[in-house]
Amino acid sequence: MLDIAGLSLTEDDKRLLKNPQVGGLILFSRNYHSPQQLSDLIQEVRLCAPQLLIAVDQEGGRVQRFRDGFTRLPPMSVLGTLYSQDRDNAVTVATELGWLMAAELISYGIDISFAPVLDLDFGVSQVIGDRAFSGSPETVTALAGGFIDGMRQAGMASTGKHFPGHGWVVADSHLDVPVDERSLEEIEAQDLIPFTRLIQQGLDAVMPAHVIYRQVDDRPAGFSSYWIGQRLRAGMEFDGVVFSDDLTMEGASVAGSFEARAAQALDAGCDMLLVCNNRPAALQVLDYLEQLGHPGSKRIKRMKAVHSYCFDDIRSTARWQRATGLANQLVNIH
Repeated sequence: MLDIAGLSLTEDDKRLLKNPQVGGLILFSRNYHSPQQLSDLIQEVRLCAPQLLIAVDQEGGRVQRFRDGFTRLPPMSVLGTLYSQDRDNAVTVATELGWLMAAELISYGIDISFAPVLDLDFGVSQVIGDRAFSGSPETVTALAGGFIDGMRQAGMASTGKHFPGHGWVVADSHLDVPVDERSLEEIEAQDLIPFTRLIQQGLDAVMPAHVIYRQVDDRPAGFSSYWIGQRLRAGMEFDGVVFSDDLTMEGASVAGSFEARAAQALDAGCDMLLVCNNRPAALQVLDYLEQLGHPGSKRIKRMKAVHSYCFDDIRSTARWQRATGLANQLVNIH
């Protein structure tokens, strides 16, 4: 899965997206100007490469790539506060926001948002922070479960991130190589609880963290056969999709060259490799996959949106009006 630079496809983009080793496209804020432009871009992509999985990070709060013309979503921590006041209502609101986020994206032909965040907020990680629902594993499980239910009702598959948990480390894995010094027992008693329970409830995909859990393995989780193969696949019996986090992040640099990062992520058990904001790196990984003759993963097909909406039709529904009202209220409170 790679990215493009602009608001429409260049000829180079088109050639690249047609490569059979390219399975996905991730969009960023720079790829969005207006609803009509986005609609035109998605149509252009579908005509060029209809099989692609189109993704975006549309979590809410400070991680919402599409804003003008879309409903502003609150940071998920607002739901954690609401949960402390009224648990049942908070889960209901989480379900409505999950549906709203997914339905708006699907109405433009986008398959997935990489959501929800299942990390715990320990009060130290600025890169996670209010993206997390709460610091309580039980609260995160309940609210993320509601959010996933809403996504599922809209027809979107869910992606829990960042396995096995990014919230304890201070360092930002985009810029540094975070090291979590806790024991496996501590991680199991806290961070792994939402992943374990939501996998049991049908979580569709997982994105591992570029974090080294030193007492468990000397490699970041996204390159670790222990975390992905032994723990996630065998121990937790997870048969969903594993997306690598972006291989150009500093947290991935310990694995070496971009080809080495791709090789180690695949060996660990990742189904799809994200290579973003660095076209030369994406080309290097693509060249490696072509030489490898990688067959791809059949699991990826499960992530395609299963419904098709027209945005104007969604906006005419009572549910959209109710959900946008809740979102606006929570954004204003925040």
